[in-house]
Amino acid sequence: MSSITSTLAAAVVAAPIAATQPFVLPEMPYAYDALEPHIDAKTMEIHHTRHHKAYVDNANAALEAQGVTGKTLGQILAEVSKYGAAVRNNGGGHYNHSLFWNLMAPAGKGGEPSKELLAAIDRDLGGLDAFKKAFADAAVKRFGSGWAWLIVTADKKLAVVSTPNQDNPLMDIAEVKGTPILALDVWEHAYYLKFQNKRGDYIQTWWNVVNWNEVNRLFGEAIK
Repeated sequence: MSSITSTLAAAVVAAPIAATQPFVLPEMPYAYDALEPHIDAKTMEIHHTRHHKAYVDNANAALEAQGVTGKTLGQILAEVSKYGAAVRNNGGGHYNHSLFWNLMAPAGKGGEPSKELLAAIDRDLGGLDAFKKAFADAAVKRFGSGWAWLIVTADKKLAVVSTPNQDNPLMDIAEVKGTPILALDVWEHAYYLKFQNKRGDYIQTWWNVVNWNEVNRLFGEAIK
Protein backbone atom coordinates (compact mmCIF):
# COMPACT_ATOMS: atom_id res chain seq x y z
CA MET A 1 0.00 0.00 0.00
CA SER A 2 1.47 3.37 -1.01
CA SER A 3 1.96 6.17 1.52
CA ILE A 4 -0.74 8.19 -0.23
CA THR A 5 -3.20 5.32 -0.11
CA SER A 6 -2.32 4.69 3.53
CA THR A 7 -3.02 8.31 4.41
CA LEU A 8 -6.36 8.29 2.62
CA ALA A 9 -7.38 5.00 4.19
CA ALA A 10 -6.50 6.31 7.65
CA ALA A 11 -8.55 9.44 7.04
CA VAL A 12 -11.59 7.39 6.02
CA VAL A 13 -11.36 5.16 9.07
CA ALA A 14 -10.64 7.99 11.51
CA ALA A 15 -14.15 9.47 11.28
CA PRO A 16 -16.56 6.57 10.60
CA ILE A 17 -19.57 8.40 12.07
CA ALA A 18 -19.31 10.93 9.21
CA ALA A 19 -19.66 8.25 6.53
CA THR A 20 -22.80 8.67 4.43
CA GLN A 21 -25.00 6.16 2.66
CA PRO A 22 -24.39 3.97 0.83
CA PHE A 23 -21.62 2.77 3.09
CA VAL A 24 -18.41 1.31 1.66
CA LEU A 25 -15.78 -0.98 3.07
CA PRO A 26 -12.83 1.23 4.05
CA GLU A 27 -9.33 0.34 3.02
CA MET A 28 -7.05 -0.83 5.80
CA PRO A 29 -4.48 1.69 7.06
CA TYR A 30 -1.78 -1.00 6.98
CA ALA A 31 -1.09 -4.37 5.37
CA TYR A 32 -2.82 -7.46 6.76
CA ASP A 33 0.50 -8.77 8.11
CA ALA A 34 1.50 -5.47 9.73
CA LEU A 35 0.38 -6.52 13.22
CA GLU A 36 2.34 -9.78 13.21
CA PRO A 37 3.29 -11.59 15.37
CA HIS A 38 0.62 -10.29 17.73
CA ILE A 39 -2.36 -10.60 15.37
CA ASP A 40 -1.91 -12.88 12.39
CA ALA A 41 -2.34 -11.83 8.78
CA LYS A 42 -4.95 -14.45 7.91
CA THR A 43 -7.22 -13.35 10.75
CA MET A 44 -6.88 -9.72 9.68
CA GLU A 45 -7.65 -10.55 6.05
CA ILE A 46 -10.72 -12.63 6.85
CA HIS A 47 -11.90 -10.16 9.47
CA HIS A 48 -11.76 -7.25 7.03
CA THR A 49 -12.73 -8.78 3.67
CA ARG A 50 -15.45 -11.14 4.91
CA HIS A 51 -16.80 -10.07 8.29
CA HIS A 52 -16.55 -6.29 7.94
CA LYS A 53 -17.65 -6.42 4.31
CA ALA A 54 -20.72 -8.42 5.32
CA TYR A 55 -21.68 -5.76 7.87
CA VAL A 56 -21.38 -3.04 5.23
CA ASP A 57 -23.40 -4.95 2.63
CA ASN A 58 -26.09 -5.99 5.11
CA ALA A 59 -26.41 -2.51 6.61
CA ASN A 60 -26.92 -1.01 3.16
CA ALA A 61 -29.50 -3.64 2.26
CA ALA A 62 -31.42 -3.22 5.52
CA LEU A 63 -31.51 0.56 5.20
CA GLU A 64 -32.55 0.40 1.56
CA ALA A 65 -35.37 -1.98 2.45
CA GLN A 66 -36.66 0.59 4.95
CA GLY A 67 -36.33 3.49 2.51
CA VAL A 68 -33.70 5.22 4.63
CA THR A 69 -31.42 7.48 2.58
CA GLY A 70 -29.05 10.39 3.06
CA LYS A 71 -28.09 9.59 6.65
CA THR A 72 -24.63 9.52 8.15
CA LEU A 73 -23.57 6.50 10.15
CA GLY A 74 -23.50 8.67 13.26
CA GLN A 75 -27.10 9.78 12.73
CA ILE A 76 -28.23 6.19 12.28
CA LEU A 77 -26.50 4.98 15.43
CA ALA A 78 -27.92 7.86 17.47
CA GLU A 79 -31.46 6.65 16.69
CA VAL A 80 -30.77 3.01 15.92
CA SER A 81 -33.77 1.84 17.95
CA LYS A 82 -35.96 3.15 15.08
CA TYR A 83 -34.50 0.80 12.50
CA GLY A 84 -34.63 -2.72 13.91
CA ALA A 85 -32.15 -5.49 14.54
CA ALA A 86 -30.58 -5.72 11.08
CA VAL A 87 -29.52 -2.07 11.08
CA ARG A 88 -28.47 -2.22 14.74
CA ASN A 89 -26.29 -5.28 14.20
CA ASN A 90 -24.80 -4.40 10.83
CA GLY A 91 -24.60 -0.63 11.18
CA GLY A 92 -22.97 -1.19 14.54
CA GLY A 93 -20.61 -3.72 13.04
CA HIS A 94 -19.57 -1.27 10.33
CA TYR A 95 -18.85 1.54 12.79
CA ASN A 96 -17.11 -0.68 15.32
CA HIS A 97 -14.74 -2.24 12.81
CA SER A 98 -14.02 1.04 11.00
CA LEU A 99 -12.90 2.47 14.33
CA PHE A 100 -11.09 -0.68 15.44
CA TRP A 101 -8.72 -0.87 12.45
CA ASN A 102 -7.41 2.62 13.07
CA LEU A 103 -6.95 1.99 16.79
CA MET A 104 -4.20 -0.50 16.00
CA ALA A 105 -0.74 -0.01 14.53
CA PRO A 106 2.36 -2.14 14.02
CA ALA A 107 4.20 -2.82 17.26
CA GLY A 108 6.46 0.10 18.14
CA LYS A 109 4.59 2.50 15.83
CA GLY A 110 1.58 3.36 17.97
CA GLY A 111 3.21 5.80 20.38
CA GLU A 112 2.28 6.18 24.04
CA PRO A 113 -0.61 7.73 25.97
CA SER A 114 -0.28 11.51 26.05
CA LYS A 115 0.26 13.31 29.34
CA GLU A 116 -3.25 14.72 29.04
CA LEU A 117 -4.76 11.27 28.56
CA LEU A 118 -2.67 9.84 31.38
CA ALA A 119 -3.85 12.61 33.70
CA ALA A 120 -7.47 11.77 32.86
CA ILE A 121 -6.82 8.05 33.38
CA ASP A 122 -5.27 8.82 36.77
CA ARG A 123 -8.22 11.03 37.74
CA ASP A 124 -11.06 8.80 36.54
CA LEU A 125 -9.71 5.25 36.49
CA GLY A 126 -7.00 5.09 39.15
CA GLY A 127 -3.94 5.02 36.90
CA LEU A 128 -2.76 3.25 33.77
CA ASP A 129 -2.33 -0.18 35.36
CA ALA A 130 -5.78 -0.04 36.97
CA PHE A 131 -7.29 1.08 33.66
CA LYS A 132 -5.67 -1.77 31.73
CA LYS A 133 -6.95 -4.27 34.30
CA ALA A 134 -10.47 -2.85 34.16
CA PHE A 135 -10.45 -2.82 30.37
CA ALA A 136 -9.13 -6.38 30.15
CA ASP A 137 -11.74 -7.51 32.69
CA ALA A 138 -14.51 -5.88 30.66
CA ALA A 139 -13.26 -7.67 27.56
CA VAL A 140 -12.67 -11.11 29.02
CA LYS A 141 -15.88 -11.16 31.06
CA ARG A 142 -18.15 -10.08 28.19
CA PHE A 143 -20.30 -13.18 27.79
CA GLY A 144 -20.44 -14.45 24.22
CA SER A 145 -19.56 -11.86 21.59
CA GLY A 146 -19.07 -8.14 22.03
CA TRP A 147 -16.71 -5.24 22.57
CA ALA A 148 -14.79 -3.47 25.32
CA TRP A 149 -14.57 0.32 25.21
CA LEU A 150 -12.82 3.29 26.73
CA ILE A 151 -15.22 6.21 26.34
CA VAL A 152 -15.52 9.87 27.16
CA THR A 153 -18.89 10.48 28.80
CA ALA A 154 -21.09 13.55 28.43
CA ASP A 155 -19.44 15.11 31.50
CA LYS A 156 -15.97 14.64 29.93
CA LYS A 157 -14.98 11.77 32.22
CA LEU A 158 -13.39 8.50 31.13
CA ALA A 159 -15.24 5.22 31.64
CA VAL A 160 -14.63 1.58 30.76
CA VAL A 161 -17.68 -0.28 29.46
CA SER A 162 -18.56 -3.29 27.36
CA THR A 163 -21.39 -3.97 24.94
CA PRO A 164 -22.90 -7.15 23.50
CA ASN A 165 -22.77 -8.19 19.87
CA GLN A 166 -22.19 -5.13 17.63
CA ASP A 167 -23.71 -2.55 19.99
CA ASN A 168 -21.64 0.51 20.89
CA PRO A 169 -21.84 3.49 23.27
CA LEU A 170 -23.02 5.86 20.51
CA MET A 171 -26.33 4.02 20.19
CA ASP A 172 -29.49 5.34 21.79
CA ILE A 173 -30.02 1.89 23.32
CA ALA A 174 -26.61 1.80 25.06
CA GLU A 175 -26.69 1.37 28.83
CA VAL A 176 -23.75 3.78 29.17
CA LYS A 177 -23.39 6.36 26.43
CA GLY A 178 -20.25 8.19 25.39
CA THR A 179 -17.68 8.81 22.68
CA PRO A 180 -15.43 5.79 22.06
CA ILE A 181 -11.68 6.45 22.05
CA LEU A 182 -10.47 2.85 22.38
CA ALA A 183 -12.20 -0.37 21.36
CA LEU A 184 -11.43 -4.08 21.41
CA ASP A 185 -13.34 -6.70 19.43
CA VAL A 186 -13.86 -9.89 21.45
CA TRP A 187 -15.89 -11.80 18.89
CA GLU A 188 -14.16 -15.12 18.32
CA HIS A 189 -13.56 -14.30 14.65
CA ALA A 190 -11.14 -11.61 15.85
CA TYR A 191 -8.75 -14.08 17.44
CA TYR A 192 -9.72 -17.73 17.07
CA LEU A 193 -7.27 -18.77 14.35
CA LYS A 194 -4.30 -17.81 16.51
CA PHE A 195 -5.60 -18.03 20.07
CA GLN A 196 -8.49 -20.52 19.83
CA ASN A 197 -10.55 -20.11 23.03
CA LYS A 198 -7.84 -18.19 24.92
CA ARG A 199 -9.47 -14.77 24.89
CA GLY A 200 -7.30 -13.57 27.77
CA ASP A 201 -4.10 -14.27 25.82
CA TYR A 202 -5.47 -12.34 22.84
CA ILE A 203 -6.31 -9.36 25.04
CA GLN A 204 -2.87 -9.34 26.65
CA THR A 205 -1.15 -9.52 23.26
CA TRP A 206 -3.37 -6.84 21.75
CA TRP A 207 -1.87 -4.14 23.99
CA ASN A 208 1.29 -4.41 21.87
CA VAL A 209 -0.52 -3.02 18.83
CA VAL A 210 -2.67 -0.28 20.37
CA ASN A 211 -2.38 2.92 18.36
CA TRP A 212 -2.08 5.39 21.25
CA ASN A 213 -1.50 8.20 18.77
CA GLU A 214 -5.06 7.73 17.51
CA VAL A 215 -6.44 7.26 21.03
CA ASN A 216 -4.79 10.56 22.02
CA ARG A 217 -6.32 12.30 19.01
CA LEU A 218 -9.79 10.96 19.68
CA PHE A 219 -9.51 11.93 23.34
CA GLY A 220 -8.55 15.47 22.39
CA GLU A 221 -11.54 15.73 20.06
CA ALA A 222 -13.95 14.27 22.62
CA ILE A 223 -13.09 16.70 25.43
CA LYS A 224 -13.41 19.87 23.32
